[in-house]
Amino acid sequence: MTRPLRVLIGCETSGIARRAFAARGHDVWSCDIEAAEDGSNRHIRCDIRNGILLEGWDLLAVMHPPCTRLCRSGRRWMSGPGKWTQPKQLPKGRTWEDMRDEFEEGVDIFTTCWTAPIPRRAIENPEMNDLARDRMPANLPAPQMVQPFWFGEPAYKATGWYLDGLPELVATDRLPEPERDTAEWKAWNAVHRMPPGPERARLRSRSYPGMMNAAAAQWGAWATAEEMAA
Repeated sequence: MTRPLRVLIGCETSGIARRAFAARGHDVWSCDIEAAEDGSNRHIRCDIRNGILLEGWDLLAVMHPPCTRLCRSGRRWMSGPGKWTQPKQLPKGRTWEDMRDEFEEGVDIFTTCWTAPIPRRAIENPEMNDLARDRMPANLPAPQMVQPFWFGEPAYKATGWYLDGLPELVATDRLPEPERDTAEWKAWNAVHRMPPGPERARLRSRSYPGMMNAAAAQWGAWATAEEMAA
């Protein structure tokens, strides 16, 4: 038998992904600047850029790195027509400098994780806007876009996975989609209909257990087979 995989789950406080990999016998840790919701002693409170990526991991899964300024929906706050022109409007109480600082942080976290010396990685992020793509490594592929309902979760939330050294996820328990504008369809869209509030960003970024169970099973098996063949 091969040794358990050393797995780092970055930018996660919920513990959902960490527990999915741990249930399959892997040596898994999570890290984030915030504390773990479940109080686990396998959570390291730190900035993922401050050395932890160099500690000999077999697989890195980065769950919710800052992406608000990198995604296509956030582009209007970054620039007007063309590239890096004054936006027509900014979020209330925010400055263009705020937007640029958050953009730079998102780029730095993503590129640091993508270029870390780890043989297999999966970084969750939406499809990027053109400003962000201009700053990404040349070998960055297009993301695999998946939905929670592919994995038994009655919900819509397009989730992008940027993969290196790992296969695309395969649907495990695909649910039939409800008819548009029905009560069930509206319930599936709950994450998009969530009202503004202090917890909105955290709740919208929360992982789906069905998807993470599939990721742990499929990516863990893939990586273990590679380790055994090496």
